[in-house]
Amino acid sequence: MRGGARAQSTAARDRVPVVDPAKVEHDKVRFPDLADLLARLRFSTSDGRIWLDDQRMLLIHAKSLGALRREMIEVLGMDVARGFFTRMGYRAGVHDAQMARKVRSKTSLKDIFVVGPQMHCLEGIGVSEAVRLEFDIEHGRHYGEFLWTSPVEDEEHIRHFSIGDEPACWMQIGYASGFSTEFMGRQVLYREVECQSMGHPSCRIIGKLVEEWGEEGAHDLRYMTPDFLAAQGLPSSKQLISPLGLPGAQGGATEGPVGISSGFNAVMHMVRKVAPTQATVLFLGESGVGKEVFARTLHRMSARSNKTFVAVNCAAIPEQLVESELFGVERGAFTGAMQSRPGRFERADGGTLFLDEIGTLSASAQGKLLRVLQEGELERLGDMHTRKVDVRLIAATNADLREEVRAGRFREDLFFRLNVFPVFIAPLRERREDIPLLMSYFLSKYNQMHGRSLTGFTQRAVDAMLSYEWPGNVREMENVIERGVILGSDNGPVDSSHLFTSGERFDEKRFEVGRGGQLVASDPAALVADAEPDRELDRVSRSVSNLLLGEGDGCDNVSLDEVETLLLKRALARANGNVAAAARLLGITRPQMVYRLKSRGIVEDGD
Repeated sequence: MRGGARAQSTAARDRVPVVDPAKVEHDKVRFPDLADLLARLRFSTSDGRIWLDDQRMLLIHAKSLGALRREMIEVLGMDVARGFFTRMGYRAGVHDAQMARKVRSKTSLKDIFVVGPQMHCLEGIGVSEAVRLEFDIEHGRHYGEFLWTSPVEDEEHIRHFSIGDEPACWMQIGYASGFSTEFMGRQVLYREVECQSMGHPSCRIIGKLVEEWGEEGAHDLRYMTPDFLAAQGLPSSKQLISPLGLPGAQGGATEGPVGISSGFNAVMHMVRKVAPTQATVLFLGESGVGKEVFARTLHRMSARSNKTFVAVNCAAIPEQLVESELFGVERGAFTGAMQSRPGRFERADGGTLFLDEIGTLSASAQGKLLRVLQEGELERLGDMHTRKVDVRLIAATNADLREEVRAGRFREDLFFRLNVFPVFIAPLRERREDIPLLMSYFLSKYNQMHGRSLTGFTQRAVDAMLSYEWPGNVREMENVIERGVILGSDNGPVDSSHLFTSGERFDEKRFEVGRGGQLVASDPAALVADAEPDRELDRVSRSVSNLLLGEGDGCDNVSLDEVETLLLKRALARANGNVAAAARLLGITRPQMVYRLKSRGIVEDGD
């Protein structure tokens, strides 16, 4: 960091009184129990994924992160390395803020905000304690002051560079700024005024709206934008971090495929590469992965986008009619051919023809198809004249065409003609990162189609969707969500009991974090079992919500006794039967909890 900036930072620290952590009243801002966040963390041994809500996570060695940090500092310099790590933390903060709204949507704004500090602890970054927290979203006011202890960044920085004169919690500062910015809807900047890497007993950070920091804020904010690299003489990303979140897909509905996984992006890369050409494309993959959707996308990206796109499912056409459907028929060619009509090739002239399940074509149809591809001309059934056609062919199959060739069921010369540009689409179970996005897309689609107003998915539903193997791929998932929209209640979430009603099997090995911090095995099948309590929860929640908001027709009333009974049951279940932990969740003492449980017959006197 330059000398002038260092002087500014030093002056800022001098203006803020140093706080002795031992004298801070840490109970000024109490954090809620972590149980709701722990429930979002899942470990899957079957596919090697760790999930936090619907985001894939990574468990790495702190020393590896420290080594990477050291090398970046030594190669790129302190400022550039700081910029990379700050932006990395910023993105994580935005994602966690979005999750916080879902996890604690029915709690206070304070409880939603402190998800950020609590995630610091859960993700192994360090312990965060609130000294002072004041905010007003409506009027755009924010002031936060926190103490950090056991920060992993400082430990690794000190390991390699010893004590210095500059703060080193770069990722954490980026995280706090990104989280608060997403939460407030305005650019919030956190700055580190004390740091363990500078010899302080703990780290102390202060957050305010960026304009309230003046020049100091402008100096630190620059680390959060990729154009900072250009100022250092390095190539800059064309995509900037938005001050109010992250760059992403355009809002609104899309006609094309939906996804964010590496497998999805690999397919889209291939589609973009081949679309401007006239090459024949062969999509490969299991049934239901979306081959036709990708084919339509390729057509829209091509120079033929203003022409016709014709899709044909070869497996759905009777064998005796395949040739007439593809190549056309002349009047009198066979009994019942009362008039001449063009085939699919002629209808697609100038545009694109998509042949799905091409491996099911008969030997005769395969021969005629080869001629069309080679010569660009065809003969209608019963016709003696050839007709020129200009068609781009896109084919698709879920069969292994090489094996079909070896078995003598598919022409080798046709296979080579089709296999100009093969594109493999991975099954949905291998690109689970796409599932949350697909869930939102199909929910919106079928809400609109069926005139429903489902608000989202319960956590149990999300867990079930991520745990299921999806043998029918995206097509099966679309059908399941349509079912959930139909069975769910308006103005409420879709639950797993609305989705999986056809005997779907859950075989994935899963682990969750127990109350003691250890990993405990869980049964994925339980995600769709015991639906009755959740129907009770839906009914009571809906009734309470209608009462508080003054909505509904009042025909589904609920008693205070029912509400309290349900709260007791859910708290006990959340605490895995631990009465003391359940009492803490409800803010009452253990004896009070025991009394209420016994009085309602939830536990027996001897329990």
